[in-house]
Amino acid sequence: MNVIEVYIYEVTRRLPEKNRQDIALELRSTIEDMLPDDYNEKDAHAVLKKLGNPAALASGYRDQPMHLIGPRYFDVYVSLLKMILPIAAAVSLITVIAEYVIGFPRGETIIDAVLTIAGFGIWKMIEVSIHTFFWLTLVFVMIERTDKGKDQQPLSASLKKWTPDDLKNIPYIPKKKAITKLEVFGYLMWTAIWAALYFHANHLLGIYEGGEAGLKFLIPAFNQEVLLQYWPIVLVIISFEIALSLYKLIKGQWTKRIAIFTAALEVIGTGVFLVVLSNSKVMNQEFIAYMSHLFNTTDLQFQTWLVGSVIIIFLFSAAFNVFNGFRKARIR
Repeated sequence: MNVIEVYIYEVTRRLPEKNRQDIALELRSTIEDMLPDDYNEKDAHAVLKKLGNPAALASGYRDQPMHLIGPRYFDVYVSLLKMILPIAAAVSLITVIAEYVIGFPRGETIIDAVLTIAGFGIWKMIEVSIHTFFWLTLVFVMIERTDKGKDQQPLSASLKKWTPDDLKNIPYIPKKKAITKLEVFGYLMWTAIWAALYFHANHLLGIYEGGEAGLKFLIPAFNQEVLLQYWPIVLVIISFEIALSLYKLIKGQWTKRIAIFTAALEVIGTGVFLVVLSNSKVMNQEFIAYMSHLFNTTDLQFQTWLVGSVIIIFLFSAAFNVFNGFRKARIR
């Protein structure tokens, strides 16, 4: 009957040309053996239903699977993808930080700078993630095609058969103790923003004036030459923040060691921040004069109020981060 010939055609068209004729004869013989002597269309449909989808049947005649990554390697593939993608994205964001701090575009406002870092950083992470996904998938597709073994049992992360001993290497992470990837990327983004503000404060932080052409930068708030006197220790702090972010990404949870590293970094950063602000020349006197006149206070009163307020906010933020880190590290 025509339905049988169509079925055979649907199977063989998915096979290499050299094998089609032999498999068509074999399949036709198999179908005839399954049919009664005086069969009708209903009998033919019943037999074809037992044989199943032509695409699935054709895959049984092929040496290669119909899927990109089968059950044997799929779990390993997903595990590596979850591990490598965030690291690749983090590294791409770090390069954005370096590029932007070094090659800062002049004439931008602080809002433009923040949006540029965030926007370009996110786009760079997406671009790198797509490349990583493509090449890792391609590698596993090649492994799938070259593996001629018949065993399709899923492999563990060590590329061996699963055993109960593998459970010993899987840490249990409570939800409140976990460090999310979004948290890590947010921390890296903040590092990029404050680093750009520090190294280019004379172009970003200060008095802006609105006009027909948009915001125009008038008076810088800080003396850039004084700020750059501390650049070596600031660069060390930036490096430590990036290293701590990557460490958090790898560990995935708050530990006592991470809490100690966080506390140490907060103490060092706070100390450096206080030393910088204690320098009487760090603030631009023209900015102080402008703002004191605006708020109807003396230059000394405004500078004391501004520096004191910033120090209080910074100390409160550092204390909260230290407390929160140790609190999460104690969660069981």
